[in-house]
Amino acid sequence: MLAKTFGSAVYGIEAIPITVETNIGRGINFYLVGLPDNAVKESHQRIKAAFANNGFKFPGKEITINMAPADIRKEGSAYDLTIAIGILAASGQISATTIKDYIIMGELSLDGGLRGIKGALPIAIRAKENKYKGVILPKQNAQEAAIVNGIEVIGVENLQDLVMHFNGESIIMPEVLKITDQQLKNQWDYSVDFSDVKGQENVKRAMEIAASGGHNILLVGPPGSGKTMLAKRISTILPPLSLNEAIETTKIHSVAGLVSANSGIVTTRPFRSPHHTISDVALVGGGSNPKPGEISLAHNGILFLDELPEYKRQVLEVMRQPLEDRVVTISRAKMSVEYPAGFMLVASMNPSPSGNFYDPDDPNSDPEYVVKRYLNRISGPLMDRIDLHIEVPAVRFDELTQKEKGESSADIRERVIAARDLQSNRFKELNGIYYNAQMTAKMIEKYCQIDDNGNRLLKLAMDKMGLSARSYARILKVARTIADLAGSESILSAHIAEAIQYRTLDRNGMLA
Repeated sequence: MLAKTFGSAVYGIEAIPITVETNIGRGINFYLVGLPDNAVKESHQRIKAAFANNGFKFPGKEITINMAPADIRKEGSAYDLTIAIGILAASGQISATTIKDYIIMGELSLDGGLRGIKGALPIAIRAKENKYKGVILPKQNAQEAAIVNGIEVIGVENLQDLVMHFNGESIIMPEVLKITDQQLKNQWDYSVDFSDVKGQENVKRAMEIAASGGHNILLVGPPGSGKTMLAKRISTILPPLSLNEAIETTKIHSVAGLVSANSGIVTTRPFRSPHHTISDVALVGGGSNPKPGEISLAHNGILFLDELPEYKRQVLEVMRQPLEDRVVTISRAKMSVEYPAGFMLVASMNPSPSGNFYDPDDPNSDPEYVVKRYLNRISGPLMDRIDLHIEVPAVRFDELTQKEKGESSADIRERVIAARDLQSNRFKELNGIYYNAQMTAKMIEKYCQIDDNGNRLLKLAMDKMGLSARSYARILKVARTIADLAGSESILSAHIAEAIQYRTLDRNGMLA
């Protein structure tokens, strides 16, 4: 007898339907074909033990299982349940009338219990697109898949319960989870706040601008000046995730197996802070079986690189293309996958090997050539892609001891949200553009027009600082954001002047 069940393979953050054909005929053998990897081939032993421990009969006949399409490699143990249900249906132990309506995925343990899988959300999204009635997944993944409206999501704890469900003996009710934009706005789970930071008002202003326009920012200051403290608080002033952003972010975390079984959906913007010893593959993604890297896990959130010059140059250079295109492509001989990488880069560094700013009048400071060599560990093209370079001076004693608290994250966030609303209205006709940092050259020409005074000021800065064309575009984008924060339709020369001040390393001529 022939039975068909349906599973799904996940490549990148997209799912591809897989048809599992199970035929039981004369003879005694077990064939599994269709380009399965070792983990899929081992399903034979897991399924056999699970059947024995739950009172089901493993047919003592020739079982042929074909996983189609045969040119796509099937990887992992998540096909256990798909294959097991196919064998039970082909051997007449369950009713085969409804299994065709569902995508079925799950890893079997030897006692018949089900373990969670990766990529449940992309699988559920594809099931809806392909007009399946629903998906059947381990209970741990049910909340995650239930984000998708319009299909049934059945969470199963063990094989026995699912067989009883298909045979009509005990019905498992579908999982229900309804998330709205308003619910995401009410999600606020941060233990830190900008009001904790003493002084550093100029740095807070720069971070408000960066958050408002989605700009990359570099903090340059001596040890103990509060760079890390400030960076960890920038998430608290970003706008809440929209529902579409939350789903896209959850898809990436789902593929990486990082979604909590209890939450189901990522409700706050990611904050990723990899150690400086990270490899280029771990940062951008890849491997023999491609997986998302830190830059994709930071999608719609923050990637914080502390002590930027300590990262290997090769690791930093591979970020150049994702910073520009906001997507990373992993190419292999037989496939190519894309991961979103729309992150906001926040980096910090000391101004010199000794940790202090260069001072020509201080004989104990590092010589200028040593400082330049240290700063040039970061290439010019990478530095050009960072919109704001901010000096973070050491905090004075009177600022540390003041009892009055600074402005709270909630107050700053209101201004950031207002600026983002202006930008989203400006770009509402443009697909995939939501804030100023995403503007292309044509958009800069249209939306960042400046008057004669602004032009003269920018020309003077270009000549004096030797800025590149990319730096010129960054200044215009930042000036547009400053104008948005001020509620100004036009970019004024004051906005240009402030934007120029946020090119610290260019201004000091410290980059060769």
